[in-house]
Amino acid sequence: NREAIVRAHDSYSRDPRFSFILLPENVGKRKAQVAAIGQSSGDLVLNVDSDSTIAFDVVSKLASKMRNPEVGAAMGQLTASNRGDTWLTKLIDMEYWLACNEERAAQARFGAVMCCCGPCAMYRRSALVSLLDQYETQLFRGKPSDFGEDRHLTILMLKAGFRTEYVPDAIVATVVPDRLKPYLCQQLRWARSTFRDTFLALPLLPGLNRFLTLDVVGQNVGPLLLALSVVTGLAHFIMTATVPWWTILMIVSMTMIRCSVVALRSRQLRFLGFVLHTPINL
Repeated sequence: NREAIVRAHDSYSRDPRFSFILLPENVGKRKAQVAAIGQSSGDLVLNVDSDSTIAFDVVSKLASKMRNPEVGAAMGQLTASNRGDTWLTKLIDMEYWLACNEERAAQARFGAVMCCCGPCAMYRRSALVSLLDQYETQLFRGKPSDFGEDRHLTILMLKAGFRTEYVPDAIVATVVPDRLKPYLCQQLRWARSTFRDTFLALPLLPGLNRFLTLDVVGQNVGPLLLALSVVTGLAHFIMTATVPWWTILMIVSMTMIRCSVVALRSRQLRFLGFVLHTPINL
């Protein structure tokens, strides 16, 4: 979308601190990243999605984490820049908080964040260069992959022996879907990436902490068990004409417990409203 970058290009193209690369056509995120990294020279590379805005101190905070030569990548905390637009954007903002401050924060305790998210992730250039061929040429069902770039690159970093970290006070605001259909399409694409790249990560697990094995199994088996319980409940209703109260109560109870714990831990009552995310998740 060249029209969208004309103003930025005109403002900064004459500034010697900036270098713009205009590719002849839209070739996808991976090839754009490869083109930029190939022309870079710094020790650290920061990836920021076009719909994201970083706080003034994000670069310094991520760079500070990268002082450890064992760290290959680090990500910041995501928030929804349009959180106040709709009920859905409010839920997604809470979802991002949970993904960052529960999942990523827990994984970071063991130096193995399993997905450094695209809105803002910093990489060690020397590590990136050695992985670009594998990253750019990934195939899915015999065709070049056009989704799951962030998770795949993170897994490659871990396979190369680098740590991946999470920096909670490096705040990044990103635009999230405000309508259900595009949100579900996004979630489906991310779910495909999670299931696909889990197989790539399996050889890593014996060398990582047992918690990470439990976490990977939970991320992949949990949704399948949830789907199975829903299908079983529907089958019960169709065959017996009775409501499967046990299944409903179990899902409601687990949702209430989780939301209550998060509200208590974060000291934010808004997370009690995250129960509304359950039917969307189902």
